[in-house]
Amino acid sequence: MQSGTIQVYTGDGKGKTTAAIGLAVRAYGRGLKVKVFQFLKAPGGSGEHWAFLSFNPPLHIYPLGIGEFIQNRPPSSKEIVLTTEGWKQIEKAIFSNTLDIVIVDELSHVINQKLLPLEKVLTVLKQKPARLELVLTGCDMPGEIIDLADLVTEMKLVKHPYQKGLPAREGIEY
Repeated sequence: MQSGTIQVYTGDGKGKTTAAIGLAVRAYGRGLKVKVFQFLKAPGGSGEHWAFLSFNPPLHIYPLGIGEFIQNRPPSSKEIVLTTEGWKQIEKAIFSNTLDIVIVDELSHVINQKLLPLEKVLTVLKQKPARLELVLTGCDMPGEIIDLADLVTEMKLVKHPYQKGLPAREGIEY
């Protein structure tokens, strides 16, 4: 790729991760080199993880969490370490000069929960290699990231089965 952009999928509606994963599948199918990082999510916890392993050769997802969102509680020491070490892996991938696309799922959540300093992320985004496509997902994406992005899509919640008490379903929500 000659020219890469920063894409953001944000909002309170369903589909942010799904959109990013769809882009990863499309790009991988066209021979592009893709890496997917997922903050908060645990190894083997998402259907896309298992689907990607069935590709030949497999497309690996790098989970950087324990499988729980951080709400109404402080992050655990393990979550802090996973986020810190995960961001180092992401920076290395972004600046590796070997990838076409890097996807960072749930970035806004770890920023908003103070696990990852916004300033550190902004520094990397401003130095992103010109040819790299960078895809960022999560609710409540900080305005500074939205301002830097080339494409921003907001998923808006209109109606969701959660509102009727239906829990997350394997293969649909995760």
